[in-house]
Formats: sequence, structure tokens, C-alpha cells
Amino acid sequence: MNGLSDRAKQLIPKARIVSFASWTDTSPEVIALFQAADDNSQYLTDEELASIVTSISGVEQSATAQAGQTSSTIDPIAVAKTLRDQASDIVDEARKVVLHAFPDILEPGGGLYPPMRADACWRDFWQFLRCITYGIAGGHQDYTSVDGLAAMEQLYRELRVPLPAMVEGLKGIKMASLRRFPADRHPALAPYFDHLISRLSAFVS
Repeated sequence: MNGLSDRAKQLIPKARIVSFASWTDTSPEVIALFQAADDNSQYLTDEELASIVTSISGVEQSATAQAGQTSSTIDPIAVAKTLRDQASDIVDEARKVVLHAFPDILEPGGGLYPPMRADACWRDFWQFLRCITYGIAGGHQDYTSVDGLAAMEQLYRELRVPLPAMVEGLKGIKMASLRRFPADRHPALAPYFDHLISRLSAFVS
């Protein structure tokens, strides 16, 4: 944390994307798995995903219903595994979207200069996707923390993070992720991405 302001140091532990407080239909044991993964900023392992399968037997139907679909379902565990295993490639594709939309962002005076700022941005993209996989695996679109995101917004402003570029990157994550699944699955999956996009878009004034 060298070089960070005291304000930023205070905000970092409070700036969290995820909250499982509203997942009242999910067992405490499963919540504990999600919470432990989030506390360690880790994607769920195959073993952890396997252990929650029986607890989310209705996820495919609920996710489809939330998206207004009746003919297509998703396998949330398979989706979460695919996104986890291809996270690096997905983030790389999102990075290219940002660089195309903001061609000078890495140059001196740009929002992601010097390189350490850009590296932090790409790491955040990886974390965004991680949090989205929690929502998909758990079958809950409401996976974000109001207080945590409020602190995150303050942190981003303190660090002068280029917010429009972050939103663009998150949209790139959505596009890159959906490309990995059949088109008829996109309506059921898109809301999980749109939920975080809408929250992050609110940072941009």
C-alpha cells in the first residue's frame, strides 16, 4: 500500500462487491463456502462447486424465470467453471475493448498511466468476473453489497480511477463471457452481468 493516501488505506478493506445477506433461501453451509471464497478473493473450486449442487437444485429454473425465459435453462455450476477456467482470456478480451474505446488511456496523462495503474485495473476485471460467478453459481442476481460498493466508489474516486473505462471493461467481460455459451443461453446469463454493470455505471456522474 506504499504511496496510497490514508483515506485509500481506510477504504480498501471496506470496498467489497459481494454480499450474501439476501440469500435467505441458501443454506448457511453453502453461504459459508461462498463467504470463505470471497474473503480470500478466490474463485470457487471444483470441490466447492460440487458441494453446493444439491443445494441449488432449482437454480436453472429460477435463473430462467428471472430472465423471463421459458425454453432455455443454464447449468450454473458448468457456467461458473467455464468462466473461472477462462478468466484470464476473458479479462484479456475485456482489456482490448477498453484499449479500443480509450486508445490513449495507457499513455502519459491517461487514466491508466503509469503501468501499475493499468495492472490494477486488469486485476479488478478478474475480481469482477469472480463475483459474477458467485451470483451464477448461487442462482442469485442480487449478489452485491450496497455498503461495499459505496466504499468502492469512494475508493475509486480517491484513486482517480477512470470510471467510464471500468464500465466499458465490465461490458467487455459480459460480451467475452457470453461468447463462450450458446446464444439461447445468453438471456438467462446476461442479468448476472447487467446487475454489476448497472451498479458500476452508477459511479459515473
